[in-house]
Amino acid sequence: MEEEVFETRIDLSKLSRAVEDIRASLGKVIIGQTEMVDFLIAGILADGHILIEGVPGVAKTLTAKLLAKCFDARFSRIQFTPDLMPSDVLGTSVFNPRESSFEFKKGPIFGNVILVDEINRAPAKTQSALFEVMEEKQVTIDGKTYAMQEPFIVLATQNPIEHEGTYRLPEAQLDRFLFKIEVRYPSLEEETAILVEQHQLKTSDKIHDITALLSVNEIVELRNQVRTLHVEPKLLEFIARITHETRNNKSLSLGASPRASLAVVNSSKALAAMEGRDFVTPEDIIKAVPAVLRHRVILTPDKEMEGAATDDVLNQIIHKIEVPR
Repeated sequence: MEEEVFETRIDLSKLSRAVEDIRASLGKVIIGQTEMVDFLIAGILADGHILIEGVPGVAKTLTAKLLAKCFDARFSRIQFTPDLMPSDVLGTSVFNPRESSFEFKKGPIFGNVILVDEINRAPAKTQSALFEVMEEKQVTIDGKTYAMQEPFIVLATQNPIEHEGTYRLPEAQLDRFLFKIEVRYPSLEEETAILVEQHQLKTSDKIHDITALLSVNEIVELRNQVRTLHVEPKLLEFIARITHETRNNKSLSLGASPRASLAVVNSSKALAAMEGRDFVTPEDIIKAVPAVLRHRVILTPDKEMEGAATDDVLNQIIHKIEVPR
């Protein structure tokens, strides 16, 4: 049986080269964690903010920093702590005696790629200030509005909420993130390879070797290209059925919103483009759903007590609905 060949209507060669180059660059330093890397790239292409959760020491921050190095863009890192104030993030007005007026000093949020480390360690007021910028892509200080320069991407890391000194992020704020990526421990073989690299003192050299692969304008150009990908009406209905089912599932006390449906559409397009296709398939949607919905739905108390996993419930929902072909 001959393999079916699809004719690409949109030239995705530049995007495909960029994806492979980024994967190769990160792969020089990050061993394993291919799912995290792919969803980080997909999040950039889909114009979404990304939440990365994992125990300390699994390379969450390092991966985010290396990804930022792949872009010729302004990078800021903000370490969230319990005493961090909104002005430490957004900026503050400072009196200029020479001009006898107040001057706004921009905070670290004014950049293209913003790494927020341990986002769930800061108090609610600071978190709210950040999420407002993420949603509106602008800051209003003393009645004056300052717009963020495109692209504006927030990569936030957090420790699991069971860890000491962490605050659970409210559902409305979690909804600002396109993906929640769960970073797991490496396999035995991967961890052995990590130790060999560190022992041979190769890692630091490889980090310095990573250079910018895309400019700010090229990121915006690739995003615009991703938006034009084709999605069949039956696949849009498939996505709507999945999110609708989360609202009526007995295992969930909170279902996904229409914003979640839109997020699945956009991320499915990004995943399809990364595979060199200018159209979305059911497999793209099925791959995107857990990362898009796991932080937007809440298990019932009974299911939490049983130790059920959100991803398992989402997979049950997906398999319950007929996949369009």
